[in-house]
Amino acid sequence: MNEILAWLPAELAALPRYVVALAIGLLMGLERERNPAAKAGLRTFALTALLGVLAAHLATTLEEHWLIAAGLLLVGAMMIAAYLRDPQPEGDPGTTTVAALMLCYGLGVLVWHAEIQLAVMLGIAATMLLYFKPELRGWSQHMTRRDLLSVLQFAVLSLIILPLVPNRDYGPYGALNPYQIWWMVVLIAGVGLAGYAALRLVGQQRGAVILGLLGGLVSSTATTLAFSRHARASSAMLPVAVIVIVLANLMVLVRLGVLTAVLAPGVLPHLLPVIGGGLLIGGFGAAYGVYRLQPQGEMPTLDMGNPTELRTALGFGLMYAGVLLASAWLADWLGTRGLYAVALVSGLTDVDAITLSSLRLFNLDRLPVAAVVNVVVIATLANLLFKSALALFVGGRQLARHAAAGMGALGLGLIVSWAIMRGFSAL
Repeated sequence: MNEILAWLPAELAALPRYVVALAIGLLMGLERERNPAAKAGLRTFALTALLGVLAAHLATTLEEHWLIAAGLLLVGAMMIAAYLRDPQPEGDPGTTTVAALMLCYGLGVLVWHAEIQLAVMLGIAATMLLYFKPELRGWSQHMTRRDLLSVLQFAVLSLIILPLVPNRDYGPYGALNPYQIWWMVVLIAGVGLAGYAALRLVGQQRGAVILGLLGGLVSSTATTLAFSRHARASSAMLPVAVIVIVLANLMVLVRLGVLTAVLAPGVLPHLLPVIGGGLLIGGFGAAYGVYRLQPQGEMPTLDMGNPTELRTALGFGLMYAGVLLASAWLADWLGTRGLYAVALVSGLTDVDAITLSSLRLFNLDRLPVAAVVNVVVIATLANLLFKSALALFVGGRQLARHAAAGMGALGLGLIVSWAIMRGFSAL
């Protein structure tokens, strides 16, 4: 924008801002033009956006800032009067169009004050909200009380509790930072909520592959336990259960990759080849299982707990803090061997806590990157061993034989890629 302004005469220096506002108005108006019930269309929205820039321009030049508020009131009053004069037959008050037009005016004002990128982003977001009205209405109508509760609880975790938590290091080794601990809780709850929402949107009758992938995003342990029970209850469910369990545990590696990319990007180049090897060989194993077992039939319901429940969040936060403190203490006392012992024990039931703890220690310069990779590999292998035992004791020997083969392929991929990376680093 500054480059364009430099080439224009002084009297036309404001022209690019009017052009941007006009583009935003045309974009929003184009969507409203498709709606026959709307009292404002392409031209009205375009003119309103230009009015917003003009009002802000005059208010700045004349130092009369009340002009902006007056323009907003006139736009709102104009649209309300139009709907009162000619109400819709179906009784629609037209509040959406009124709000959209007033927003368009405000975006024009924002453009004048050089917030161009923000204005464009908001204009696109508003157009999407207007365009996807049927889909949004369908989602809201299909939301259960439990779904809404999950969203509200996540909002409490992330928008109310997180800003209030102190961002200071406490405890031995300065390892316990309440803000960082709760941020990990929010991150894990957010990943779980995303998987839960995707599972609710696509439904649970879309096939074993989708169910396994989305179930792994929410909770691989819960998915393994649920389908082990289904396999024991009905032998016909064995092929479906095997595929869902293996794919859910493949998604553990995807989760770890995402968490690492968000929290410690410096670790990702060292960890990604190891994760990629596990996904590659484990994916081949899962594909072979789909081909051989041919899962068919109606999908059973995967009963998932609320991923944002406050009690669950507090439990994970306490476990993460405990693992973090134990990791810092043992790493200082026994070196990396003590940390590997923590990874082996804690990884049996949960990979996230030890992974997040090791990433935290890396960010504090208390753990080398090679040790972080080793911790993730050990914890993941321990977790796969635990899931195989779970499948055996809950689902029976036949399920365990097939599921352990798929998870064994995943573990083999991890070990092989880890060994190759170790070899390269030693050269």
